[in-house]
Amino acid sequence: MTPEEMEKRIVRYGDLIPCKTAFIDAHTPGSDQKENFTIIGGGVSESPDQHVHIAVPHGFNIGAAGQPPKCRNSLHNHRTAEVFFVLSGRWRFFWGERGDAGEVILQEGDIINIPTNMFRGFENIGTDYGMIMAVLGGDDAGGGVIWAPHVIEDAKDHGLILGENGKLYDTKTGERLPDGVTPMAVLTEAELKQVNVPTPMEVVGGYVRRYLDMVALAHSGAVKVIGEKGLIRDRPGFEIDLITRHCATDQPHAHDRPSVLMPVKGHWRIAWEGGATTLAPGDTMSVPEHLPHSAVPSMTGEAALYHIIATDDPAGPTWVA
Repeated sequence: MTPEEMEKRIVRYGDLIPCKTAFIDAHTPGSDQKENFTIIGGGVSESPDQHVHIAVPHGFNIGAAGQPPKCRNSLHNHRTAEVFFVLSGRWRFFWGERGDAGEVILQEGDIINIPTNMFRGFENIGTDYGMIMAVLGGDDAGGGVIWAPHVIEDAKDHGLILGENGKLYDTKTGERLPDGVTPMAVLTEAELKQVNVPTPMEVVGGYVRRYLDMVALAHSGAVKVIGEKGLIRDRPGFEIDLITRHCATDQPHAHDRPSVLMPVKGHWRIAWEGGATTLAPGDTMSVPEHLPHSAVPSMTGEAALYHIIATDDPAGPTWVA
């Protein structure tokens, strides 16, 4: 494969195209500065304005959220996995219908696999623009998100209406619901009781892993971060490994399905027969199936990347051993 062909499967951090109207919370106070990025796959955006950088199906979606300080996104619920790792900044993740059931603070490199069927949100509590990278389960990312009732009501005050078809309509720009389409119903009290409200111990203990701890473990080899036997035990339809300088190898290897490389620290040289390229933190590379390749740091200093590949497990509710 030529370097030109491979470059089409690389999304550079500086080339990311944002969508500021991707979700129903786009105009609500504290979230109007949020930028959403759809890197691989269709994501879960309700907006036709989103730009998909790589449309090749991988069995999962890759996205990102960029926010200035004090910007938060509204509480929502996913039907499939929603995994974040912090690329830059300091972030507060919170959960519960009103966001008061628990919270955890994550920093660069830290990762969280947020369980399905719980309302969750996040906020940049750093001092500069921050970015979190996301992996979402399934090629269709679960068919969208479920919003907390107060989010739908608040959005109406800012001109946004979510249709039952999962599309977002901005009445401030003259949009309206199409004929035959009604607003998405707000969850009933009975439905709300079916939404999980896990304890901080359940979330932090089971689904959060710290970057520096994983780096220490990587001295013995690549770290299985998410998987049936991973540090986070889940089968969301994909697995995630952390690779550092200590366990990287220049020996070519291949997979039977597309895989994704996402540097979090340092610069990485990816080589294959016919070419090579260098990735920096924030870049995303989709490696074609059956293509032998290697990935090693290209400079001295700290180096780590996340490696994502689909499994045969169906995307769906969080797996319980």
